[in-house]
Amino acid sequence: MNNKKPIDNFIEALQEHKFVEAHEILEDDWKTFKKQGLKLEAKAIQGLINGATALALYHIKKRPDGFKKVWPVYLKYKPLLTNAKINNKNRFFYACKILEEKKEELTD
Repeated sequence: MNNKKPIDNFIEALQEHKFVEAHEILEDDWKTFKKQGLKLEAKAIQGLINGATALALYHIKKRPDGFKKVWPVYLKYKPLLTNAKINNKNRFFYACKILEEKKEELTD
């Protein structure tokens, strides 16, 4: 049984270029924060989801125009992590680092 936290599974999926799967991994956390009215936390998670989606659009679906529309959403919401009340926040910041490394690796 996988006892890892969703953010750890998200990071692992990113590292393996499984960007569609990464997107799905954080969906439940995003929905939970949304339902609880925790907008800041929901938007912070949404940013990570959009980062993975953007990479999927570019790398897997070969849609660079889609990437150009979605990646800025990740960048817009990334700063929200600073004030979000999320457990293991350092892992979320690490996920941002991985997203940005993958973006550089795949788009340059």
